[in-house]
Amino acid sequence: MFRFALFILLCIPCVAETRQPNVVVIFCDDLGYGDLGCFGHPTIATPNLDRMAAEGQKWTEFYVAACVCTPSRAALQTGRYPIRNGMCSSKRRVLFPDSKGGLPASEVTIGRMLKQHGYTTHAIGKWHLGHLPQYLPTSHGYDSYFGIPYSNDMDAAKTAPKGRTRFNDPKTEYFNVPLMRGVDIVERPANQHTITKRFTEEAVKLIKDQKDSPFFIFLAHNLPHVPLFVSKEFTDVSRRGLYGDVIEEIDWSVGQVLKTLRDEGLEKDTLVVFTSDNGPWKSFQQQGGSAGLLRDGKGSTWEGGMREPTIFWWPGKVAPGVVMQPGSTLDLLPTIAAISGATKPADRVLDGFDLSPVLFEQADSPRTDMFYYHGEECYAVRSGMYKAHFKTKTSYTGQKEAVTHDPPLLFHLGHDPSEEYDIAKQHPDVIAAIRKRKSEHEASIEPVENELTR
Repeated sequence: MFRFALFILLCIPCVAETRQPNVVVIFCDDLGYGDLGCFGHPTIATPNLDRMAAEGQKWTEFYVAACVCTPSRAALQTGRYPIRNGMCSSKRRVLFPDSKGGLPASEVTIGRMLKQHGYTTHAIGKWHLGHLPQYLPTSHGYDSYFGIPYSNDMDAAKTAPKGRTRFNDPKTEYFNVPLMRGVDIVERPANQHTITKRFTEEAVKLIKDQKDSPFFIFLAHNLPHVPLFVSKEFTDVSRRGLYGDVIEEIDWSVGQVLKTLRDEGLEKDTLVVFTSDNGPWKSFQQQGGSAGLLRDGKGSTWEGGMREPTIFWWPGKVAPGVVMQPGSTLDLLPTIAAISGATKPADRVLDGFDLSPVLFEQADSPRTDMFYYHGEECYAVRSGMYKAHFKTKTSYTGQKEAVTHDPPLLFHLGHDPSEEYDIAKQHPDVIAAIRKRKSEHEASIEPVENELTR
């Protein structure tokens, strides 16, 4: 009898316990749509990102929810348009070193959602959602933080050259930016020549240390936001010059993260997402990036300001290919909730969609609309393939007042991704439908305390 029972037990297939997937989000600062080899740049070499795109999904119509840093980051972390969480303003568009506000404690970040689901959670790099202790990552659901709390051009030293002169030949001592671990400053000014390397080393160490339990890593590079800094190993290596050097070091960083996942046997258990917070800072000319064929850049609601190069990678899970349908950083929280089994917030409006059917089953994207905010005001709306501009303002070029359009400008983004040919006169029905959709969306917004002007 004992032998028979033992035989049955030995013959039962061993069912492995399903592991919750790890998630790594790699987020750049001011990266343009056209700055990667796999998105068309002819002189910047990005072999690691090119391979990531070939093995994963390249999204050609992926959007951020704001055209500048702070509100864009708030949207990614919460899955909510910044107008809903107080992280946008028409007067002061991003947080500064003298700001007293930050992402409200009531908001649920991806880090908090996953920490409540048994994950270890880690933030590396630029945060820019509040530098005071109550607003730092460790107060928003992250177990650890290593990075700079705001943009790398802030806190200019008194001895630094005035105006933009300090960007032409930038030195670390010109920018009194703190490097923090947790809530403590460990270096000031941060040595920005080595910062990409050190952020990468931190991510690699965490992957190795946390490999036995599910983890979430938010790796937010503070580059290629000006001032541009690069390590000795990547100085003068790119045909694109200094800006290309910076991008090629970020590409190396991505390669190190993916290599570590492979070396640790975690590649089939880990979703990696690569994207950026807004378009290129075009007013810095050659020190800024390229939006490719898209119009304008950072600070504007034209496509070049808010459409970002985006890649999803998860070997054996994400179906390789090119997705020519809309997605957004707003969708990351609900998508990560779906693949991890975490409970997304149910007591508030979420503006994101679960993209996992697109990633795994090549289904159509559930996102059909996108609202383009400039501060607290919705300047443009995409519905299907059409985009209507109710107001426009070019990026950082001295245009002091926005231009109101009535009727709005209308473009077909499939036929005209560069937004060159206004077709409003031919499609009054489309404009009427988009006006209605805009009104419905705006009616859903409840007033909140503005955190940027505190």
